[in-house]
Amino acid sequence: MSERRPFDLEGYVEAIQTRPCFICGLVAGDPAFAHHVIYEDEFAIVFLNKHPTLRGYSLVCPRDHREQVTGDFDLPDYLRLQALVHAVGEALRRVFAAERVYVLSLGSQQGNRHVHWHVAPLPPGVPLEDQQFAALDVTRGVLAIEEAEMADLARRIGAGLRP
Repeated sequence: MSERRPFDLEGYVEAIQTRPCFICGLVAGDPAFAHHVIYEDEFAIVFLNKHPTLRGYSLVCPRDHREQVTGDFDLPDYLRLQALVHAVGEALRRVFAAERVYVLSLGSQQGNRHVHWHVAPLPPGVPLEDQQFAALDVTRGVLAIEEAEMADLARRIGAGLRP
């Protein structure tokens, strides 16, 4: 496993409750919200998590600010996003030879309101006690990945993406 660094959960919670929407900021090109983008089109954007617990941990989001994971979408738009979540999961599975791909929609009306899906590849050989919730637990630290490697990961995942 890679080196980990501590994660300031308290600072993160405060930030998500007080800052503007980071996904809208990213979509608008605000450098304060820059992330390593894997894929984008007129409907959605995919980028690497800035605080990954697993290498390749990605977020899939609609470009438009929507807050309800099902209620803010008609069925065709929801299925279009799910097709992208599937494509990202398959790219992660191939690029990282993932034993499992975790897919979750997280967020809260109290912070990170913009709908997004977390798609994270579990590498092979991780002991069971370090899988599932433990693999995603930021209180265990986040991976210390250099910017150059993040850029390379985004490029590799993007090259393996077949939306």
